[in-house]
Amino acid sequence: MRNPSSIMRPVVCALALVTLAGCKPMDDALVFVFGRSMRDQRSFDPYENTRPAPVGSVPFAAGNYPAADGEVNIGQPEGVYIPPFTQVDLGVPGVGAPVIQGLVNPTDPTDPESLARGEQLYLRYCVVCHGPTGVGTGAYIAALHPVLPAYNLSGPIVAAYSDAYIYAMMRVGRGLMPEYGSRLSHFDRWHVVNYVRQLQTQAGN
Repeated sequence: MRNPSSIMRPVVCALALVTLAGCKPMDDALVFVFGRSMRDQRSFDPYENTRPAPVGSVPFAAGNYPAADGEVNIGQPEGVYIPPFTQVDLGVPGVGAPVIQGLVNPTDPTDPESLARGEQLYLRYCVVCHGPTGVGTGAYIAALHPVLPAYNLSGPIVAAYSDAYIYAMMRVGRGLMPEYGSRLSHFDRWHVVNYVRQLQTQAGN
C-alpha cells in the first residue's frame, strides 16, 4: 500500500503552483475585458493631487468642538462655539473679515506643551510645503515641484499676520494650500499657530 504522504505531496505542490500563477491569468483577463489592470495604476506624490473633502461630508473637527484642549466630544456637537467662515472671509491678507478678527487664541503661546504639540503637527502636515524652519525654499516638495511657490512662514509678511488669520488659513485653506480643518482639530490648529510664531522668532521676525 502506498504511503498517503507520497500521494498528497504532488497534489500540494500542484495546488501551490496554481495558486502562485493564479493572479497573472486573472490580471490578463481584466486587461482584456476592461483595458487595464490593478497592477498598472496612476500614483501621486505627496500633496500632488490634493482634493477637498466631498460635498456634504462632515469632517471630525467640524462643529464638534471640545470644551477644553485634550478632550474629545462623542455624540452631539457641544463645547466651544466657533463661528463658521469660508475662504471668502479671509479678505485682506493677514487681517480677514470681522468673523475671523473675532477669533481668540485659547492656548498659551509660551506653553512648552503647546509648542511641542505644535511642532509635532507642523512636522506631520506643514513641513512638506513650508520646510522645517518655515522657509518655503527649504520645503521637501521644492525638489519635486520647483515652479510651485512655497510660502515663507518665517518671513516678515506672515509674521505680521494675526494669530486668528493663520488659524483661519489652516481651517479653510487659501490659494494652493488645501484646507486642514478636516485633519487638524480646533485646539491643534492653535498649537500650530504658536509653533509658527516660534519659528518666526527664531528667524528674527
